[in-house]
Amino acid sequence: MKHFTNFSKAVAAGALAVAMSTAAMAADGLNFPNLTYRTGPFAGTGTPIMNGQRDYMLMLNERDGGIGGVPIDYIECETGYNTNKGVECYEKTKGDALVTQPWSTGITLQVMPRTNVDRIPILAPGYGFSPMSDGNTFAWAFNPPVSYWDGAYMILDYIAGGDMSSLKGKKIVLLHLDHPFGKEPIPLLEKLAEMHDFKLVPIPVGLKEMQNQSAQWLQIRRERPDNVVMWGWGAMNAGAITEAVKTRYPMENFIGIWWSGSDADLQNVGAKAKGYKSVSFNAPGNFPVLDDIRTHVVSKGNSEIKSEADMDTIFYQRGIIISMILAEAAKTAQDHFGEKNINAEQLRWGLENLDITEARLEELGMKGMTPPLKMACDNHTGHSGAWMLEWNGEEFVQASDLLTPNRELIKPLELEKAADYAKNNAPWPGRGDLACN
Repeated sequence: MKHFTNFSKAVAAGALAVAMSTAAMAADGLNFPNLTYRTGPFAGTGTPIMNGQRDYMLMLNERDGGIGGVPIDYIECETGYNTNKGVECYEKTKGDALVTQPWSTGITLQVMPRTNVDRIPILAPGYGFSPMSDGNTFAWAFNPPVSYWDGAYMILDYIAGGDMSSLKGKKIVLLHLDHPFGKEPIPLLEKLAEMHDFKLVPIPVGLKEMQNQSAQWLQIRRERPDNVVMWGWGAMNAGAITEAVKTRYPMENFIGIWWSGSDADLQNVGAKAKGYKSVSFNAPGNFPVLDDIRTHVVSKGNSEIKSEADMDTIFYQRGIIISMILAEAAKTAQDHFGEKNINAEQLRWGLENLDITEARLEELGMKGMTPPLKMACDNHTGHSGAWMLEWNGEEFVQASDLLTPNRELIKPLELEKAADYAKNNAPWPGRGDLACN
């Protein structure tokens, strides 16, 4: 029996469903729900990531019999990136779930209090609430390998050429989705603007404006910024890049967060977008892990990708990395507790004690694909760093050495905002009965 749930028909119908009861799945294997969005305005960027996540888990089932010989029950519940549907999906799938993957900062914030009660870890790789890094406050929430505040710092550090004082007197536009995701970097960017005496100009893009940003780009033309930093997702990215080309904004001064760096967003404008950049915690390449997925999944017709060329995209490969992080956390827990059928609390321990070394990445066929990652009791992100990628007219290529965030600067803000969150949501349990070990 293949312990893997195929949701393509349900997704195509826009159904909010799972194929079998979570109780039944718990008896069979490791229950890893994923709150996906293969439909709606963000489907174009959500789908390749979900395909990469799914194919890696299916590959582990086919090649290794799962993780530690225990099959993976990977289930998808379609949210359309809608927060209310996301909460419904969380409640529908939590049962005997070992983890929840909300796939939206808004959904993450809504389910966070529930996961404390349900004792289910949140895995929000590269998204969510940046102060989640503070494991002393958010014992059940994880956002490896880098947070949005890490990303904001690394982008500005790249613009500044490693010398933040060079930003003095400059004007930087933050073109962002008018959604919790898009507002995430603002606290850190405001702090940096004050410290380094540059002007920050936030320009929001509403959900209904994503494909028609003429008003926003008219404002950008008037502001004449030195740089535009984009916190976009889904249709917003292609809309912004199209407008930038149309208004002849210098593409070399236009940089996006990692969710604004999909190959598909650039292909329509091609060479006209040459010079556009995106920070990314995965670098493109033909890595050995892809051969295993081709052998055990794609060649057997079990993948949902349209063609093998989809495997070469940034977002598909990022999906692989995200599932790898979850799988490695499960393996860490299995090895520590000496149990193959781990529970949610043991997986939480595995995430908190995750240590993916360079040697381990090589064993996994992912050396150079993502930086090594190590988390801890008080560090639920890892802050492993990222690369700057640049669009050369046809594809993204690596354009920098590994960039790293300034933890001495960012951590105090994380602790401050984590304390504010706990106070505003009192009584907040913090670590409760969970010891650091």
